Amino acid sequence: MNRYLRDYLILIIPASVIIILDQWTKWLVRTHLPFDGMWLPDWLSWLSPYARIVHWYNSGAAFGSFQNGNPVFTVLAIIVIALILYYFPRIDPRDWTLRTALVLQLAGATGNLVDRLLMGRVTDFISIGTFPVFNIADSSITIGVIVLLFGVWLNERAEKKAALQKTDSNS
Repeated sequence: MNRYLRDYLILIIPASVIIILDQWTKWLVRTHLPFDGMWLPDWLSWLSPYARIVHWYNSGAAFGSFQNGNPVFTVLAIIVIALILYYFPRIDPRDWTLRTALVLQLAGATGNLVDRLLMGRVTDFISIGTFPVFNIADSSITIGVIVLLFGVWLNERAEKKAALQKTDSNS
């Protein structure tokens, strides 16, 4: 199989699963819960002050920041998606953290872009404590950043270890 085709399948398949899950959950919320409504199963009512499903819209960035920036974030999402599609096959296949981070970033950017293009705003529904309401796409972006930072930390650690071993072998 062509390396680029294999790389794109590695990128697109898991990202598509996340995008489908994101869009399906947003559709469920829009279909079954009125705007500003809240839902939590009765047996979990004790969680209500801490976690609940709400129907909310966001015209800004992740977690409700930069409201009314929909046109800017639409363009930024398109640029991010294009860059990920361009660079992903060029990444060393052994760099699993960067590849995983980019899969998650692609999924999150695309999931929210679909909402922005179809509705002019993003549907958010996960509410935890006083934290801004978010969705699966936002979570995917956030986890992608965490994985990316973890990868940078691992790489720096490996480089320091290699440099230390090189210094010890030269002594």
